[in-house]
Amino acid sequence: MNLLLWRHAEAEDGFPDDMRRLTPRGEKQARKVADWINTHAPKDLHILVSPAVRCQQTAKALNRSFVTDERLSTRSHSAGLLAACGWLDRESAQSLQNTSVLIVGHQPTLGQTIAFLMSGTEDCWSVKKSSVWWLSGKVRDNGVRIGLKSVITPDCL
Repeated sequence: MNLLLWRHAEAEDGFPDDMRRLTPRGEKQARKVADWINTHAPKDLHILVSPAVRCQQTAKALNRSFVTDERLSTRSHSAGLLAACGWLDRESAQSLQNTSVLIVGHQPTLGQTIAFLMSGTEDCWSVKKSSVWWLSGKVRDNGVRIGLKSVITPDCL
């Protein structure tokens, strides 16, 4: 399985949190990263997006269809994110082996999920705004082996 985790681009401050919109800089970040994703990611990408406005705007930069999933909201956690993409255990990872999923979501959930998949411990790893972490999971006899395929930030593009 390919799992791409994309943190929303820079957003305005404000309340309510779910209604915050991207700044002009955030819109530019989203377009740059979307271009990279469209060039490098698998074409059969399943895209799941938080209902928060800033995530919806970030995902729209891809010009692809996507599904809004409440399990990716600002109140989400790594277990909800993994459930949303179907990556729950070795058996589900086996069935998803040829699947590619892009999640557009929030901190701290993305960092916690990356830490859990990479180290086995849900820790507070930092994920910069509008960056993408591309993980791959391969099922082996002794479990699922996680690899880091790429980390892209808008400043590098």
